Order: sequence, then structure tokens, then C-alpha cells
Amino acid sequence: MWSAREHALYWLDGRRDAVYRVDTQNGSRMQWSTPARVNALALQRDGLIVAMKSGVALLDTAAGTFEHIARPESAPEMRLNDAKVDRAGRFWVGSMHDEGAAPIGRIFRLSADLQLDCVDDGFTIPNGFAWSPDNRRIYLADSPLRRIYVYDFDLGSGEARNRRVFVASPPAGMPDGATTDVEGYLWSACVGGFALARYAPDGNVDRIIELPVERPTSVTFGGPELRTIYITTATRGLTPEQLAAQPLAGAILSINVDVPGVAEPEFTLSG
Repeated sequence: MWSAREHALYWLDGRRDAVYRVDTQNGSRMQWSTPARVNALALQRDGLIVAMKSGVALLDTAAGTFEHIARPESAPEMRLNDAKVDRAGRFWVGSMHDEGAAPIGRIFRLSADLQLDCVDDGFTIPNGFAWSPDNRRIYLADSPLRRIYVYDFDLGSGEARNRRVFVASPPAGMPDGATTDVEGYLWSACVGGFALARYAPDGNVDRIIELPVERPTSVTFGGPELRTIYITTATRGLTPEQLAAQPLAGAILSINVDVPGVAEPEFTLSG
């Protein structure tokens, strides 16, 4: 997640229970250990909002403290997965069976007054929340099904309706983290596919960017003009031989592009 206010990039390592920050102006780096397995993060006024195995919490990055504010799932076999903030400041997060073994994941919306609502269900591994620039669409993938869905979205009410298939089968790998650019095109990390895909608003593939790593996991626009795509990558599941052949696996990659992205909003609390 890119913070334009701080000129900083935030990311997480879900297997090390850690959140990281790097200042792109001076290269300084910070790290916070999370009290539970962490799977998603977004910006908020005093730091970050994070989705963990134990629920949703606010991370005060100055103090290094966590304040739990919601627990969408309480069953021990469930955990939270990907998450994102919409442009009205609501936090959206998906849940899943801890090992992705059953389609029992749900989509939750957390409002400024901490009201928690279930928006949809029946997901295996929900990933890739993204909104169109005009706020009339919300995109969301179910990774094992290799599908990206689109909903009609109302920014004022936060309602998401009429789920339908946007991409039936990605050109490579499975769809993971995603974001949109100012032209309304969707960028999706193709985990397992050595690539990023850019989709036109009608769902057709606009371009494929090949990567030197098999498992890109998420994407965000950053930099002074939001013309840099930052890409997180993973090493999980790769054999020693594959790791040797992919020395950048697990690194944060960046690519400069011609079309800028849309700044990610912050989660806002009432009052």
C-alpha cells in the first residue's frame, strides 16, 4: 500500500507476522510485529488498519500499538484474507477457511461507526478488492476458481449488487491482489503465472507483463505521479530448485507505466 502523504510503501509478510514500511525518499525502513497472523493492510489516519487471524485492528505506527476494533469471524478454522478501503472510507475484508478447503468465505464491510455487515458469501479465497474510478463497480476475485467478479456499487450506501463474472479464466495463474488505473482498467497479480494482467472495462485482456518470479501476490500504484506499480511476491510453495532459478522471489518489484493509478483512500472512524 502506497502512502502519498508519507512518500512511503507499506507491505506485510503473512508468514512472519510482520508489517514493513520503507521511505522511498531516504530509504529508511521500519518493521512492526503483529500479535497474530496478518493478511492485509490499508491506510488510516494514525497509521494502518490490518486484517489478522484475530480480527481487524488499528496499528498506531508511531506507538507500535494495536487496537482491535472488529472480529468478523470467530471460528478457529476461519481467518481474514485480502482487504481494501473504498472511497467513502469503509474497510472491506474477505474471510476464508484457514487452508482454503471449502467455499465458506464471506465478504464484510466495516463502516466508520464500526458497524460490521456481511455483504456476500460462498467464497473460497477472496482476493483483489478494487473499485472503478467512477465508483460504480467493485471487483473481487476467487483465486482457486480463477475468476474475477464485478458488482454494481453505490458509493453513498456502500451497497454491492448483481455479482457476475468479469474474467472467467485469467491468461496465467490465479488472480490475486488487484488495483485500478485512471482509465478504469484493472491490474491483477497472476499468482503462479509469472505475470501481471491488465483488463479493459469489458473484461478483455489489454496487456500481459511478464515477471521474473512465479508468485506475484499484490499490486499498488505509487510514486510522485502514481506511475509506478509496486508488486509483492512470494516464495511459499517453491522448491529449492525454483528458488535458485528465481532469485527475486519474495522481493518487492516495481515497474514504471504510462497510465497512472488511482490513490488508495484511508479508513476513517466517526469522530
